[in-house]
Order: sequence, then structure tokens, then C-alpha cells
Amino acid sequence: MTPRMIILNGGSSSGKSGLARCLQAVLPDPWLTFGCDTFVEGLPAALRTSDAGIEFAPDGAVAVGEVFRELEAAWIAGVAAMARAGARVIVDEVFLGGAQSQQRWERALDGLEVLWVGVRCEAAVAAGRELARGDRVGGMAATQAELVHRGVRYDLEVDTAHAESIECARQIAARLS
Repeated sequence: MTPRMIILNGGSSSGKSGLARCLQAVLPDPWLTFGCDTFVEGLPAALRTSDAGIEFAPDGAVAVGEVFRELEAAWIAGVAAMARAGARVIVDEVFLGGAQSQQRWERALDGLEVLWVGVRCEAAVAAGRELARGDRVGGMAATQAELVHRGVRYDLEVDTAHAESIECARQIAARLS
């Protein structure tokens, strides 16, 4: 069976969003793309600065609370429902909890074919991208570069520090065919 879901997991500024757009360009069928940033932006403003929601520490650490987890579970179930309804979906994710984060997705995606892709990027390269973007809390990229991969199982890994997004997208597309 051909996967209906591609989960891209990598730290902040690792190149996941650009990779997702490149995948949409190289894959023969239409694929929707959704990212954890979309989910966070959809939260009420009060939950983006609260211990019940999500908090960004000055050093780049990220903490999430109980209300965040409840809404995240609903969001994940909704993304899974789109795939079950026939859509092909690329998810741009940051597994802050490593293997535990992957397990939340696995439960929701039970019965669906999924391609799990690790998006690697050296901490120094990601930190440089973070600085150039100017829209991220400093230190997030370096903190997350390895943290998000702890205990996570992948079908394929790509390295955006040493290959362009389009090359990584072609590697993923080749794995699907």
C-alpha cells in the first residue's frame, strides 16, 4: 500500500516547511500539508503564553500544558480523519517529547499507511537559519536539533544541512514509489 500520510519530524528551522512544499511539487498526486506551527497559530492568544497552553522560554525551551495536549489530540485526530477520508497529507511536526510524541500520532493513525521521515539538520546550521528568519525564539533550533529525534523510529532520514530541500523531497518521493 502507498502511504496516505508523510510525517516529517525535525527541530525548529530544520527545513521541514520548505521540504513539505517541495514534496507537494514533486509528488504526482495532490498532497495537503499541515504543520505544528499551523496548530499553534490556531490557539487562542491566551494559550500561547500560558502554562496550560504553550510557553517559549528565553533560552528556546518549549513547555506545553494540559489544555494544549487536549487540543493537540483533537487536531491530530482531525488530520488523521482527513487521511481516512481520502486526502494525502504531509505533516510538518516537532516531536518535543521524542518517542512519546510519535506514539501519540501512531495511536491516532492506527490502520493508516504512514511514511515516517526524520528531518535532520546540524544544530549550528539550524541556529543560523533561526537567526536569519528572525521570527523564532533564539536557542530553539539548537535545543531541538537532537531532542526531537530521541527514541523516534523512521522509515527514512534526510539531512537538510547537506542537501537542498528539493533533493530531500526527491529522496522521499523515490521511497514512496
